[in-house]
Amino acid sequence: MPRATLRSLLLAVPLALALTACGTADADKAGEAKPQAKETAPAGGAHQHTVLEAEIAANGGETKVGEYRVGYIVEAAEPWFQAEQDGQGGHAGHGKLVNREPAKDETHHIEIIPMEAATGRIVPDVPIRLEVVDAQGQVVQAQDLNFYHAEFFHYANNFSIPTAGKYTLRATLQPPAFLRHGASGETPALSEPVTATFTNVELKPES
Repeated sequence: MPRATLRSLLLAVPLALALTACGTADADKAGEAKPQAKETAPAGGAHQHTVLEAEIAANGGETKVGEYRVGYIVEAAEPWFQAEQDGQGGHAGHGKLVNREPAKDETHHIEIIPMEAATGRIVPDVPIRLEVVDAQGQVVQAQDLNFYHAEFFHYANNFSIPTAGKYTLRATLQPPAFLRHGASGETPALSEPVTATFTNVELKPES
């Protein structure tokens, strides 16, 4: 092979390799997977509000007070899971959860749902005390409410209301215990206690 031809080939090889490398890099870059768009919120987020609105309409009511929209729902007494008792009437920490069936005298499961009126979000960490008041203005029963995981988050407890009639539900909401973001001089959100009152609530003992 003539020397000139050999030199041309030797020069051509590095050039071809360089072009191939560039081409491969460009091809790889062109073929790179584009970042996937973030998934939308799970359907359960919207579903919980659909179920909540239906239950409030069918078995309860609502009112607006302060920064809250507060709903209530009345159902038959219900079971729930709670921490196992320690044998002395207390709970043995946050270990094993056991099913707690309704007591024989418990007739109703009364739920209170505090929502931020401006956003519709169910507000967590709210201390709530619910009083059931009869037609004579006497408190038949008053209890602190528990926070429950269900199709939608809510606060509730089982109540013992043996006499059918129309009652007033009086729910006192203390400011949530969570911290709040905000700048100096702003008024912290949900920082005032409120009382939501629901009148003419018909309670019938369930069999």
